[in-house]
Amino acid sequence: MKSKVYFTRDISPESVVEAYHKLGVTLPGKVAVKIHSGEKGNQNYLRPEFWKPMVDEIGGTIVECNTAYGDAAGGVRDNTDSHWKLLEEHGWTKYFDVDLLDAEGPDLIWEIPNGKVLKENHLGKNIANYDSMLVLAHFKGHPMGGYGGALKQLSIGCASRAGKALIHSAGVTDDRFETWQKHASKIVFPEAMADAASSVVNHFKGRLAFVNVMKNLSVDCDCCVVAEDPCMKDIGILASLDPVAIDQACIDLVMNSDDPGKEHFMERVTSRNGIHTIEAAEDLGIGTREYDLIEF
Repeated sequence: MKSKVYFTRDISPESVVEAYHKLGVTLPGKVAVKIHSGEKGNQNYLRPEFWKPMVDEIGGTIVECNTAYGDAAGGVRDNTDSHWKLLEEHGWTKYFDVDLLDAEGPDLIWEIPNGKVLKENHLGKNIANYDSMLVLAHFKGHPMGGYGGALKQLSIGCASRAGKALIHSAGVTDDRFETWQKHASKIVFPEAMADAASSVVNHFKGRLAFVNVMKNLSVDCDCCVVAEDPCMKDIGILASLDPVAIDQACIDLVMNSDDPGKEHFMERVTSRNGIHTIEAAEDLGIGTREYDLIEF
């Protein structure tokens, strides 16, 4: 059965809320809202003001986790103290309740019995305090994964610092200082991301919703201190209950675009085998690549 993906070309805070309501669901209980808070120096991340009407609409709590990289990459989100400072500088704490899920250990470990690469996922322990999750993704490229969307938010986004190291090294190490010498291949890294994403989907099964915003379409992620400027015009906002379908729909919208920048964007995706993350996630049973795109 095809999944429904709702799409509007209007990119505004109000359209995010409208897209969410097209899903016809009410996320129950305490809602975690997964966003990307933007690395220090990054120019492309979506600001808290953009997301505010949506977060206010559901009364959610912004959630983030520490990163696996630090001074070597120029980032400051790899430890709780400097990450909190940046969350304040970027305005997240001004507008929202914010929960840095792995601010304090120990990590929460979820088993992945059918994982292709990983057999467990290490997450910020505070994720267990939430009943449902809204994933708000800025769809764009990614230096290692090819692209970043809903599946990346579920996997690397929800993983603790050690969990991120495990994903990036395909289970070789949870030591962030060794991770960058143990990059996973273009096959196992996408599969590790899909494995980690599957554990979050299975935990919140039936209590998840996804919004992808195709704006500031750079080949680089919001985790980059200095990202390449966008290479394509903005495309729109998508919403779905299926993380596989929504990411596939975004890729298809790029590929079907007449924007001359799409070749540069897709070169980043294909050179990193990014679509394999979508393929692996479908194979794990957490969604389908078959969808109906419903424009409104």
